[in-house]
Amino acid sequence: MENSRNTISRAFWTVVLALQLTAVAGQRERKTADVKIDEAIRPYRVAISNADLKDLNERVLATKWPEKETVADQSQGAQLSKLQSLVQYWGTNYDWRKAEAKLNAYPQFITKIDGVDIHFIQVKSKHKNAMPLILSHGWPGSVFEFLKVIDPLTNPIAYGGKAEDAFDVIIPSLPGFGFSGKPTEAGWNVDRIAKAWVVLMNRLGYKTYVAQGGDWGAGIVNSMALQAPTGLLGIHSNLPATMPAEAGKALASGIAPEGFSAQERAAFDHLSKSIKEGNFTYKATMTARPQALGYGVTDSPVGLAAWILLHPGFSNWSYGADPKQSPTRDEVLDDISLYWLTNSATSASKIYWENRKIEIVSAGSMKTDQIKIPVAITVFPEDVFTSPETWARKAFKNLIYFHEVDRGGHFAAWEQPQLFTQELRAAFKPLR
Repeated sequence: MENSRNTISRAFWTVVLALQLTAVAGQRERKTADVKIDEAIRPYRVAISNADLKDLNERVLATKWPEKETVADQSQGAQLSKLQSLVQYWGTNYDWRKAEAKLNAYPQFITKIDGVDIHFIQVKSKHKNAMPLILSHGWPGSVFEFLKVIDPLTNPIAYGGKAEDAFDVIIPSLPGFGFSGKPTEAGWNVDRIAKAWVVLMNRLGYKTYVAQGGDWGAGIVNSMALQAPTGLLGIHSNLPATMPAEAGKALASGIAPEGFSAQERAAFDHLSKSIKEGNFTYKATMTARPQALGYGVTDSPVGLAAWILLHPGFSNWSYGADPKQSPTRDEVLDDISLYWLTNSATSASKIYWENRKIEIVSAGSMKTDQIKIPVAITVFPEDVFTSPETWARKAFKNLIYFHEVDRGGHFAAWEQPQLFTQELRAAFKPLR
């Protein structure tokens, strides 16, 4: 009898153990499946609903306007007559479907990285050994900034280049921007985005690649260079972190430190003047209280447009009065409409709060002295910060390319796509 009870007991516990092992195996299989789902690269196509477009149109046409500014310039913000003209066009003649078609003309994808869906465009060159290139925008930019450089970069022969100039182009939307997901927790600063971009390039199968960025994109590629992941050959920036500590400390007074060359003094005076004129008030607000700002720009499309046009990158923009100017009226409305239709005005503005402890053009703040991989820089003369070469060479020990071009501003690829393309070809040529 005792033996029989022992046999039954052993059988019972054997079954229990088997069930537990099966459950554990099942959990492992589910976790493996979840990982595969998280790492999946899913095709994406933009398709804004007619209802959302109708809502935008109705809100635009129902705008409640303030009184006219009391000055003859735009020192108080977007001038009423110019903004009203732009908004009238936005509500009566602008066609988002054309913007949508521009995006859908290129392969788009979404993949989850660090818990957030990342939207990106990927266009592969037909040329063998094309160099993989990831392009990063900032605020108030978007993937629209780079659409006009995709074909010249991937198909150089058709645009005055050679087959060996070809790039594979990857253009992600920053977390919280456009069709990417919105972070639900704090911590998405340039360092974390940089890590996500490395994951993205690895997930796409690239063994080696280069990175380019302006605005916050410049901060992201700077962080990528600091992290120096395997495979990153070099970076290019059109808003480099080169300002020395003595210049940063003197900005408040507006008096350039002694010993600056004429070019260094000009760069200092240009930035100091811009600060005094209030051209960075948008930055102070989003750095301090992006959520408070968000309620207004999320409720009013014209409020959003006026806020975006505060950026000094638009200071010389003609609101479409000059049909030859790039970006055009439609292209700027494409960008503003993207922020509205994806409800990303608030989530995008939080990138300033996330990076409130750094100064994006400061060499010390961005730890450029620790960067060892190759760095290339192009200075566009109408940008908010124009770095002298002397500062650049002090900031980056492995500066392989520096060039001051004769035209272009903050949104370099948008404003001067041909020149921007030429600069990237020249900058990354030594790394091929």
